[in-house]
Order: sequence, then structure tokens, then C-alpha cells
Amino acid sequence: MTDLRRRAGAAVFARVAGPDGPANRERVHLTPGPRWFATGSPIQRVHGDASMFVGGLRALLLQSLHPSAMAAVAGHSGYRGDPWGRLARTSTFLAFTTFGAADDAAAAVARVRAIHDRVRGRTPEGVPYVAGDPELLAWVHVAEVDSFLRAHDRYGAEPLDPAGRDAYVAQAAVVGRALGAADVPTTVAGLGERLAGFRPQLRATEAALDTARFILREPPLGGPLRPPYALLTAGAVALLPAWARAELRLRGARTPARAAAARASGAVVTRLIRWVMAATPPPDAPDAPVRPPEERRAGDECPGRAPVSPRRPGGGS
Repeated sequence: MTDLRRRAGAAVFARVAGPDGPANRERVHLTPGPRWFATGSPIQRVHGDASMFVGGLRALLLQSLHPSAMAAVAGHSGYRGDPWGRLARTSTFLAFTTFGAADDAAAAVARVRAIHDRVRGRTPEGVPYVAGDPELLAWVHVAEVDSFLRAHDRYGAEPLDPAGRDAYVAQAAVVGRALGAADVPTTVAGLGERLAGFRPQLRATEAALDTARFILREPPLGGPLRPPYALLTAGAVALLPAWARAELRLRGARTPARAAAARASGAVVTRLIRWVMAATPPPDAPDAPVRPPEERRAGDECPGRAPVSPRRPGGGS
């Protein structure tokens, strides 16, 4: 049983972190130097929990409802052609900024900002967009933070108290501001207000509906992995607001019984992921001083350094 658990954990990690995951995992946690966030801080607790698997799916579905954000993803991300590569890049960025050395975290942000500046185009309706637009970045940020926090509240091993939830939003805002997002919230109440402000702009385009079909019904997974993945998606859909499920034409959680079943599905698979990932503990790193990005010195971005993948993306980093 122990060997099976270890092999299952390694397989999950390989899927999420990519082929360079093991080496990069050590770099994230063992590279000396100050970090943006303290060991055991709310952002590390949320981003290191298996609930991120559910939260990430919810974030993708919610983000797709902004027509400009969805057009940028559809036109430039290659999520259909290389979904696992995109997942590895995303988990790399989260691990880098949440757990990595401050210099490496700054370098990761600099690379993403450079990519955003090159991503531009028009929606099918002819509306121009630039991925680096501060307001568009703010939408992506708040949709992610809301999704990660709600998933952690529901499925996390140790949910945060109200003060911890506010602290998580404030710490996530550090990364959002570094990326160039505008007016990022620093409290749970502010997060709700910022999300509500975007509501008039949100709707399901054909690209959004196509993305939902891909995520929920056409994932690039083999037969044995489909059942646990279906449990993950059920949990993610259940966490969406009712208006978002209606926009995306999703049937899940329409009745109290279905909602309860979906929540139970998410809980079961999250516990399973947490269990298998615990079989391959990552390297221990000593506590390091904190140096948030606002305290960076000129030249700290280190643009030539390579990105890293998470020690344990979304499952106990």
C-alpha cells in the first residue's frame, strides 16, 4: 500500500509540475535567501493545500466569463494543444512567488509581465485587449483569489479564521500588484466588492462555453483518471455562484441534494490527493527572512534565471 501511495503521489506531481518538477521543487525551497512570505503564512497554507486542485478549476471557469480575458486565453495560451504545459507553468509561478526566494519570485513576475505585454488582439466583437491591462489583470487576480480561498474554506485541511482569510487576500495582493493589477483588494470584504464591480462585464461567449466543455467533458486524461477528475470538477462547479453556472449552462448543484453531493465529491477527492501526495514529502527548508517585492532593490528581477516548478503544486507545498 505504501509503494502504491508513493507511486500515485509521484504521478500526480509529475502531471502538475512537469518533467522538471523534482529538480525545480528543490530549488524553490532550498535556494537560500529571503522570501516574499513567511513560513506558514496564510498564502502558503492556501497555496500548499490539495484544495487548490478544486480552486484552480473553479478559477478557470470563472475567469472565462470575461470576454476579453477569454479571448486572450483562446488566442494565445494554447490551452487545448498543451494543457499540461500550461498547468505546469501556472503551478511553477504559484510556487515561485509563494515559496521561492525573493529574487526568483521577482524574476518570475518579470517574465510574466513581459509575456503579457506581447499578448494583444481583439475579441470576436472587435474590442481590443492587451493582457497587461491593469484592469484585466485585476479580474484574473480576483477570480483566482476568490476561487482559491473558497476552495480552501470548503476543502482545506485547516481552514483559515476570519483574520487569516483577510491576511490571505492581503498577501495575494502583493503578487497581484507586482504583476500590475489595478486596485487589488486586501480584505475579504474588498474582494467581494471588487468581484461585484466586474459583474456587468461578465458573460459566456462561445469561447467560454467551449472552454467549459473542454475542462469538464474533454480533459486530456486516460480512462482510470476520469472518475476522480469528475469528482474534482463537480466540487469546482458547486463552488461557482449560481449566475456563473447559469451563464456556462452547467447543471451541477441546481438542487440542495445535488449541491450536497457535489460538495461531498470535492471533499473525497481532495482528501485522496492530500493522502497520496503526503507519501512523497518535499525537502525541508529553514525559515528565511521576509522581503516583499515592495522592498526589492534595483536589479533584483534577475531576468536571466530559469523558472521553477512547485515542490508540491496545490497539494502540500
